[in-house]
Amino acid sequence: MSLLKVNDLKVHFPIRGGFFKRVVDYVRATDGISFEIEPGETYGLVGESGCGKTTTGRAVIGLNHVTSGEILFEGKDIAKLRGKEKRLHTRDIQMIFQDPYSSLNSRKRVLDIVAEPLRNFERLSPDEELSRVQALVERVGLNPEAVYRYPHQFSGGQRQRIGIARALTLNPKLIIADEPVSALDVSVQAQVLNFMQDIQKEFNLSYLFISHDLGVVQHLCDRIGIMYRGRLVEEGLAEDIYENPQHIYTKRLISAIPEMDPAKRLEKTHLRQAIDEEYYAGYEQSFDENGRLFDLKKISDSHSVSTP
Repeated sequence: MSLLKVNDLKVHFPIRGGFFKRVVDYVRATDGISFEIEPGETYGLVGESGCGKTTTGRAVIGLNHVTSGEILFEGKDIAKLRGKEKRLHTRDIQMIFQDPYSSLNSRKRVLDIVAEPLRNFERLSPDEELSRVQALVERVGLNPEAVYRYPHQFSGGQRQRIGIARALTLNPKLIIADEPVSALDVSVQAQVLNFMQDIQKEFNLSYLFISHDLGVVQHLCDRIGIMYRGRLVEEGLAEDIYENPQHIYTKRLISAIPEMDPAKRLEKTHLRQAIDEEYYAGYEQSFDENGRLFDLKKISDSHSVSTP
């Protein structure tokens, strides 16, 4: 059984207008997407800014109201749960936020930040709590004495490690990582990504890894879903996406990955120009008569593409 199964998820935000502020339309941030995550798997949700990927992640963890659809976590539809029952089922889902600067309360010590989930769900003595927090902080590569310091006393990479420690506090089964390295320097990005892979094996975690950069997720994700305008336009194993992209939007994202070999940069520039021409020439054919992207259709056992 899948750890997480999302069926036809829709998250629409109302647009209000007129004197009485009536609802005149909706922003369809997530407009009917479906995907699954197996235990121990990393699923990458990739797309440009504004495509709805963060909204999807926040809906899974319960931070955004679900307009319709199912979010099945271990077979239970957590989108329909309320109150105490929802809290009990969602303790196994934690989130690493995009900005390591604003996601940590600057007025709290690291001890209080990391211990907050423990205080919500468990009853520990102060000594037990301190021991648990120091062990987690040490596991993410920081000095145990760091628990007495404040977020402004750490670098960006260290702050993101504190965010990871907080996410690990309750031994979750699924972590939603929302652009966890986009605010970090390239060298620090590599350190954090390698560390996330290490703790995935150690804690048997599943990741929903949200990113705008296909270059970042290339060696991290088992399967990838490409998102555009609130819909999935392509989904498949990592090798399907990188070696055999079918949708023109996917090809465009891959062509945007920087070329490290100077001898191949001119060739890459010509490839980008050709893909851009193909993209603009066939853009209108990607949508149905209602302006909605077509549903995914299987082209192999592991690979699906949005086609008429």
